[in-house]
Amino acid sequence: MTALQKAVEFLINKIQQSAATTQRLTVKLELPANTDLIDWMESQPLFPKFYWQSRDSREEVVALGQIRTFTDPKAAEQVLDTEQRIWGGRSFDGRTHRNQRCLSSFFFLPVLEVSRVDGDWQLAVNLSDEHRQKVLDGLAQISADSAEVPAITSKILGRRYSPDFSGWSQMISNALDAISNKVFEKVVLARKTTLTLDAPVAPAQLLKASRSRNHHSFHFMMAMDAKHCFVGSTPERLFLRQERDLHTEAVAGTTGRGANAEEDANLAQWLLDDSKNRYENRLVVDDIVSRLVPRCSSMNVAQTPELIQLRKVQHLKRGIDAQLNDQVYSAELLESLQPTAAIAGLPRDEALAFISENEPFARGWYSGAVGFLSGNRSEFCVAIRSALIMDGEVHLFAGAGIVPGSTADSEWKELDRKTSTLCSLLASEEGEWERKTA
Repeated sequence: MTALQKAVEFLINKIQQSAATTQRLTVKLELPANTDLIDWMESQPLFPKFYWQSRDSREEVVALGQIRTFTDPKAAEQVLDTEQRIWGGRSFDGRTHRNQRCLSSFFFLPVLEVSRVDGDWQLAVNLSDEHRQKVLDGLAQISADSAEVPAITSKILGRRYSPDFSGWSQMISNALDAISNKVFEKVVLARKTTLTLDAPVAPAQLLKASRSRNHHSFHFMMAMDAKHCFVGSTPERLFLRQERDLHTEAVAGTTGRGANAEEDANLAQWLLDDSKNRYENRLVVDDIVSRLVPRCSSMNVAQTPELIQLRKVQHLKRGIDAQLNDQVYSAELLESLQPTAAIAGLPRDEALAFISENEPFARGWYSGAVGFLSGNRSEFCVAIRSALIMDGEVHLFAGAGIVPGSTADSEWKELDRKTSTLCSLLASEEGEWERKTA
């Protein structure tokens, strides 16, 4: 009998013996050092499935099954036990005429969580008196065995862009006109790339490949069922809240990576010095600070940007640390901060109206926020560098901040670099993509 099987049997016995008021049970796990949670998750029959790995790789969680679901995280905060966490997030634009399936928010209290913090493993179950049998049934379905998720062999046969380059150029022109007319200072415009593959790719395959190559990122997967899955590897934290300590950041300003060390260093220095990118980053800082000021007793903002260097791109980042006032809850922070100026624009309402009118697709979960919420600790990442795998199709998303000085051609190339974070895991050859009509 494996350690996981023993832990499951232990929890089944504990549930049967526990008081009706018990809300959470945990047991430590002794698992082999080479245990891969993505492999294990893929072998499990329970939905929803949620995978999370923190940006520093120290924390990794798989949450399976649902006891309760919430469309309003505020309601969840009122009923959670101290150690319970709900998983999910907020979409960018919710249900629209272009996307009838998307909710504005979706969170669930899982039947069980398998988690790792550094080298310590734990299995936990959430309980409620009316759902005890559901938890027992879920535990009975858990498979201790798992097969290794195979490497990706799918190749890209074609790409459809929405908008195509002509439509993108018109959007940029419209945005620059609006900026010139003082409608807003910045707007973030996005592109959807739909891939035609020679064979289907499983979300777990894409996630596992990305985790192995795209470092210094949050890795996440949210699957409602076997046919609909949102997956991504994002460098950007929306916020980490521990009691009253809050950590957030402004990530805006982008360039590529160099072909060699000298070119890479030159690009990095150019980004640090470039007035357009520094201005774009400052707008995001100003937006976040303005939203936090009413909720904080103190705040510290990094005075100068630092570099985030990823596999395909480099970004400017400025950290923001704050002490929250009493009675400021995580759900309130989520609603206030998302969407930031880094993925919508500034001012927010005017930028959102422009996006809704001009972008030819619904963003859905792309550029929303995913993560977890609990009574004393919550963390969310910004859901960029992401893909929607639905009904056998793969849709990749990327956005670019438009400010004075932006051009359609340079921003299109930036979209290519950002999308290549995931696209290059499938393509047989990397390189600049051809422009193809949507």
